[in-house]
Amino acid sequence: MKQKFLIIGLLLAGFVSFSFINDEKSYAEIEYKVVTSVESIVPNGLGRSRLISSDVVRDYDEFTSERSSDKKEDGRNKSKRSEIRVKDFEETKLLNFFNIGGIRFQNIVANDAVISSKLVSMAKEGWELAFVTSSSESDAGKGDGQGIFVTRYIFKRKK
Repeated sequence: MKQKFLIIGLLLAGFVSFSFINDEKSYAEIEYKVVTSVESIVPNGLGRSRLISSDVVRDYDEFTSERSSDKKEDGRNKSKRSEIRVKDFEETKLLNFFNIGGIRFQNIVANDAVISSKLVSMAKEGWELAFVTSSSESDAGKGDGQGIFVTRYIFKRKK
């Protein structure tokens, strides 16, 4: 009886470890793409709202440094902003949340329709929506007059 449990346990352990090996390989076969919507919440319709994405690849390692309190030398990254900047990207115009009359619900619905169209297009290209994250910086009171609502749509697909 103990031998059966031992054999079953070893077989199960083999299957589990094999599945982890396959998972590691599958990560190398996945690509990610980020699409960002930036929607202005600046009063009077003065802001700019866009849906942006790029196919340009950047290797984060080129712009990363490690710091330690033990090191005396300067651990700052010496990359130039111009090396990081991407000038080739797709930009889709969106409407601002506000106009002269205040919040404009028609603009929000119009943006939803454009963003939905982009999501459907990405799905047709084989992209799967993996994560969505959003944040905002809203009007902080009298005299601020600034604000944006940012949403990042993170897609993945097998290469």
